[in-house]
Amino acid sequence: MGWVFVKICLLLSYFGQGAWLLEHQGTKLEGSIPFFEIMPEALLFFSVIIATLATIIASQALISGTFTLVNEAMKLKLWPATLVRYPSQLKGQIYIPSINWILMFGCILVVLYFKESNAMQSAYGLAITFDMLMTTSLLVYYFSTSKKSTIRTSLIALAFFSIEGSFLISNLSKFSHGGWFSFTIAFTFFLMMYILLRARMLRDRHTEFVDLKHYVPLIQDLQLDTSVPKEATNLVYMAVANSKRYIDSNIIYSIFKKRPKRADVYWFVHVDTVDSPYTSKYSVDTIIPKKCFFIRIKLGFKSDHRVNLLFNKILHDMAGSAEIDLTSHYDSLQKHSMPADFKFIMLHSLASVDSEISTFDNVIIQGYRFIKKHSLSTEEMYGLELANVEVERVPIMVGPPAKVRIKREKEDAEREKELRYHGHES
Repeated sequence: MGWVFVKICLLLSYFGQGAWLLEHQGTKLEGSIPFFEIMPEALLFFSVIIATLATIIASQALISGTFTLVNEAMKLKLWPATLVRYPSQLKGQIYIPSINWILMFGCILVVLYFKESNAMQSAYGLAITFDMLMTTSLLVYYFSTSKKSTIRTSLIALAFFSIEGSFLISNLSKFSHGGWFSFTIAFTFFLMMYILLRARMLRDRHTEFVDLKHYVPLIQDLQLDTSVPKEATNLVYMAVANSKRYIDSNIIYSIFKKRPKRADVYWFVHVDTVDSPYTSKYSVDTIIPKKCFFIRIKLGFKSDHRVNLLFNKILHDMAGSAEIDLTSHYDSLQKHSMPADFKFIMLHSLASVDSEISTFDNVIIQGYRFIKKHSLSTEEMYGLELANVEVERVPIMVGPPAKVRIKREKEDAEREKELRYHGHES
């Protein structure tokens, strides 16, 4: 309702300024601003104050709105991991330092480039027009998928695309007069988000999952094998798989093949971002009673993804229902009721150098590595205690194995024959 009210007020303001311009055809503006010219002279002072306050409110709305959008994009894996601070206990109150700095440097860059507000009108006007078109496109898409009303969707599309389309046609001439600046910024962010999305699709397409039930006996035998040094009492893996039936092959590789990791209890944790904004639920599947568990955490795209705190809450819930024992399993510590130790294993997938990949995919991979290098690590994003986190890098094949040829030389075999021959002669 608020959005419709603002839309109507904007249209009335634009129509009023348009009417004033039509009345003054053939005259030069000479610095006159149609918005203030349509005001009665007695209200001009108050209109300047209101416009200034509105500008301040709009800037604050832009800053907080940017924080919200970036935070949601991170949850949807469309933005590189960035540090998020929570200045209060109120839901939705967030602060992203890096975005605040980007906005500051962006404002300085715009001021230095355009130098005066009149010079940036083209960039601003064209950006606003496309922003309105994007908003309408999202709204039409929402109604077409959620409301299942073809008539309503068609009427909304016809009404708003007609109005905003006329704005676009009239503003296209502004592209060469500064409008390109807005598109350059938009294209830069679009390119970054596309690389992240494409890289994730590439990883998911080549991530293998194995049937967990085949490895239950192996887990049980490893837990009893005292010849293998104990890695930790509780070993926690962040899993890509969202089902207890299948598990990431990388996790199996880490536990059994890379370096056997014995633990009293294994935990596989999967974090799922859902469409409901503030969902915060979890489910527990018992693989081996008191020995191995699969936990699936469902969080909304606006919920706090503090996995470390959430995991601790889940542990205490399970301890309360006698599913697990949170007391240390070491005899010397158990008699003093010391808490059990936990260790998180973070697996980072890397494209194997043995893969044959296309030039395009290679560019995507290199771009993804550059973005990841300058973004927050996964363990910090999940809010894990870095003191008990171990990072492992696991190569994955993102293309067919590279073909190599090598032939064994027979010099050693021939030399051995010669020695034998000369030995017989002597």
